[in-house]
Amino acid sequence: MEIREPKPDEAERIREVVDSSMTTSFRLSPQQIDGITDDQFGDDAVAEKIDDEDALLHVVETGEEIEGTVIAGFVEGRLADEWGEVNWLFVDPEHRGRGIGTELYETATESLRDRGADHVCVTVLEANTEGHQFVERFGLEHDGDRRIDVAGESLVKYVYTDSNIDVDLPTESRADAEDAEDAAADEFPETETTDGHLTATTDDGETVYIARDEEESGTAASFFVTYEDEDQTEQYGFYCANCGSLDVSMNNMDRLECGDCGNSHAERSGESYDDSYI
Repeated sequence: MEIREPKPDEAERIREVVDSSMTTSFRLSPQQIDGITDDQFGDDAVAEKIDDEDALLHVVETGEEIEGTVIAGFVEGRLADEWGEVNWLFVDPEHRGRGIGTELYETATESLRDRGADHVCVTVLEANTEGHQFVERFGLEHDGDRRIDVAGESLVKYVYTDSNIDVDLPTESRADAEDAEDAAADEFPETETTDGHLTATTDDGETVYIARDEEESGTAASFFVTYEDEDQTEQYGFYCANCGSLDVSMNNMDRLECGDCGNSHAERSGESYDDSYI
């Protein structure tokens, strides 16, 4: 296994790794995945990142007996203020289970510190549930949200930092976190952000935590599972994103209906996703 900087003519292979990794592990539609790969990892985008002095790009090259060498993983980072940020990390599903993700993460963070970063944070798309578990293995904790616009899609990334760090996030992260909170207020009425978690308040004044990755479709807007605790172990009920109500009932046929606005559950499209990750 060799970790090195990529070459401009390897953009197509990088894009293949990103596409296969996201298809396997992300709760995103094929159209969303295509938009991200084309926007962030097209030929011109990769070449621009390679020429960017503040960007850090590494690929993992593995030896194969028949095909010679192949790029099996990719990581992208960036210097921002005194921070180093790991923004993307992908491992080809066919090459997982070999410690490639760990090697990429450790190499990227070490390289960012060598370039002058005093602290390192990692961003993970909200739709990548297994990715959150991956970074938490290194002792990182969720420290805020970042909203990004990619190919016309507005997506949320979680920002992870070391638990013992008590300094401001990079300027971009702070600004994007504020934008994410503003956007959340529009998309999730009657909510607020509490310690990085989207929350709502019951009629009795209790705080409940909204799981944005546990969504059910509705005729007017989506429903989201709510929990009594921030670790999301004790379910409270459901939240209606159409009006912000927690007065959502479920009948014996698992049909949801909001008691305030009448929004009701509509069956999902039937698309399924694989949560497996690195």
